[in-house]
Amino acid sequence: MAMKITIIGAGPGGYTAGLKAASLGADVTIVEKEGAGGTCLNWGCIPSKIMKNSADLMEKMAHAETFGLSVAGDIIVDMKKIMERKRSIITAQQKGIEALLKKAGITYLLGTARITGKGSLCVTSGDGETTHISWDNLIIATGTVPMALSQFPMDGTRIVSSDEVLSLTEVPESIAIVGGGVIGCEFAFILNALGSQVTLIEGMDRILPLDSVEEECSKILTREMKKKKIKVLTQCTVTSVETTETCAHLTIGPSPFAKDPKAKGKKETSQTVTMVAFCIGRSPNSADIGLEHTQVTCDERGWIVVDDTMQTSDPAIYAIGDITGPNHIMLAHVATTEGMVAVENIMGGSRTMDYSAVPSGIFTMPEVACTGLTEKQATKKGLDVRTDTVLFRTIGKAQVLGEIAGQASIVSERESGRVVGVHIIGPHATDLIAEGTLAVAQGLTVTNLAETIHAHPTLAEVIMESAMKATGHALHG
Repeated sequence: MAMKITIIGAGPGGYTAGLKAASLGADVTIVEKEGAGGTCLNWGCIPSKIMKNSADLMEKMAHAETFGLSVAGDIIVDMKKIMERKRSIITAQQKGIEALLKKAGITYLLGTARITGKGSLCVTSGDGETTHISWDNLIIATGTVPMALSQFPMDGTRIVSSDEVLSLTEVPESIAIVGGGVIGCEFAFILNALGSQVTLIEGMDRILPLDSVEEECSKILTREMKKKKIKVLTQCTVTSVETTETCAHLTIGPSPFAKDPKAKGKKETSQTVTMVAFCIGRSPNSADIGLEHTQVTCDERGWIVVDDTMQTSDPAIYAIGDITGPNHIMLAHVATTEGMVAVENIMGGSRTMDYSAVPSGIFTMPEVACTGLTEKQATKKGLDVRTDTVLFRTIGKAQVLGEIAGQASIVSERESGRVVGVHIIGPHATDLIAEGTLAVAQGLTVTNLAETIHAHPTLAEVIMESAMKATGHALHG
């Protein structure tokens, strides 16, 4: 008799886990509350990149004369058409996922899932009908929602979350984005390019204050924001917001996270904007799914605790994706891999999750991408490393594109030359990071990269040039 595997959530982790399980002979049921594709397809990766694509075109058209092109008349942003395109792409992607599930013989149910006991689950559809499911193993892939702040209740008009920003029907004249992390920085560039006056407010001492992002990348990105007249306020926090029918009045004060004594002593200031977007993180969807009927352990914030096989403290239950929290890297492609690992272990295999070579892509303008360790992280681990950097302005293809801001850095061990980290800010950084990820994952050396022939003229040459610099044989860098 086939193993019965039920999966709660049809995001990148859930639906791919289902396809993997079905290919291994399991009897698979997937329950999805809202729409196939999860946060990535519906409220994250895909819709934000659809908006960014339009923003990129606006940027190019604004500088058309640089490329020998004359544009007659004004270029007008039509947010309704952008949203129509977004809905069309999402619908097509959802239908594609559903077709894959059907072809694989997976039972796909739309509704709210709740664990009712050992090996049992109840699904309630939108019209109130219930379906009872039995399972041998359960995979929880319920993801997250935007973090809510009790002192700043979202009204969907003046005070919004990232979800509402992705559904705008018109470009706000001005917007304050609270949170200078990945989502906040991406929105800052997108809305700026589409015509908003943008203020970015971050509590830490730099934007993109992530351990995995080199500080130099943050500095370059801040410089590019200022060039585009995006107002950047670091070591600051919003202390109050008052709204009217037409605008929002902000009070901005020093952040409790400020390290600079001068920043701590700053006086409060005020600002009036059309809209305030809070992009300060996400909360787990672990409540109200019946975990009290299991042995599953959650931490104090509600993230489900798993081991490196993705198994929870309940032997029959696994968890994958964002629901496992920021300690496991909350990215769609990580969720997909975690789903594969969980399924293989359920089906009798023995595989552990390795987070040492995860590529991260940040779709700002210019893009930021990284994999492996920063120099600071490597040093903390006791490694003797060096960092070699080449500017994009030295690369012919970057000059052709008119996108010369940024650089590529390779962190490598001094003695062996082994690549332990790659960090890129510049044009198409999120595509270029694949080579760096392969190098870190396979333990390649800078000599391996330097001696690999790279096509000319391409942006990938920046990796080769950085590697050549690391070997002591720089040509153009």
